[in-house]
Amino acid sequence: MTPPSSPSLHVVLLGCGRVAARHAAVLRRIHPEVKLSFASRDRHRAEAYVQRFSGEKAFGSYDEALADSKVDAVLILTPPRWHLELTRRALSFKKHVLVEKPPFVHSTDFDIVIEEARRVGRQVMVAENYFYKPLLIRLRSLLAEGVIGDVLFLHINAIKKQRTGDWRDDPKLAVGGALYEGGIHWMNFVSNLGLTVQRVTGFRPGLAQGSNVERSMMVGLEYAEGAVGMVSYSWEVPSLLWGIRLSKIYGRQGTITFETNGLWVLVHGKKNRFIIPGLRDLTGGQAMLRDFVASVRDNRAPRFTLIQAKRDLEIVEEAYASADHSPSGLMRSSGT
Repeated sequence: MTPPSSPSLHVVLLGCGRVAARHAAVLRRIHPEVKLSFASRDRHRAEAYVQRFSGEKAFGSYDEALADSKVDAVLILTPPRWHLELTRRALSFKKHVLVEKPPFVHSTDFDIVIEEARRVGRQVMVAENYFYKPLLIRLRSLLAEGVIGDVLFLHINAIKKQRTGDWRDDPKLAVGGALYEGGIHWMNFVSNLGLTVQRVTGFRPGLAQGSNVERSMMVGLEYAEGAVGMVSYSWEVPSLLWGIRLSKIYGRQGTITFETNGLWVLVHGKKNRFIIPGLRDLTGGQAMLRDFVASVRDNRAPRFTLIQAKRDLEIVEEAYASADHSPSGLMRSSGT
């Protein structure tokens, strides 16, 4: 017997930049049956994306796309400044929403979205692909097995050289700096290892000459289980070997060393192991979009919930707040 076909699903991407191209390419590959349309303030740009990704329709404004009764869900891929407004607007039209990270300006914005999503019976998900990374899933499993005993220290090396030259350099659009825009990935990572983040402290070096947006932060973490951790995140430090970096988790009975991007894991503990967590979906993007599509079709909460996403932003806020109150004269306001 032929299995029933999946119900038709029409998704519109709001914003036609690099992130839209990445999500569209993945959706076209893993869910070719999903109808994709594109919306931009520049209709010609939306039309170009329709041609590029075999889309359905081009919209010359976000409101035009949201008002279309044939649209089931939207991906909000604009700068963070407009995420809350567009999410609420989409919910008012009873659309499901995937909002790109960083999700909102303030963690308290989640309370508004959670209530409005509940009221209209639609799903809202934050596009946090790190939650779905094979590396994180494997590390969480290893720690749950107790392969290195009680965890003592976590050292996450997320230092790299990242060029921007876009809205990320404008505090009015980006809202925060590197930690807010990209480091929030790692706040999600360190809060989903099976340990409970209890206290957060941020340390901010001085801004580079001519810069008005922070591009480096160090975040200290204290866990309820007794472990402590440190995440070093930067966009301004050149790295060798195409960005390959090493991070470590130390326990009383061993050490886990892993390539920060997720290429491999080396366990030296009760048993020695060399693990390749999963190269086919190294970033977790495919699993994330599969979960979103399934949550829309079944109208059920995604695996990565808004409550979890709110906690990630709270950690960023705590890091910025503690850095701003440091006695060091090098600390500056992030704009959050």
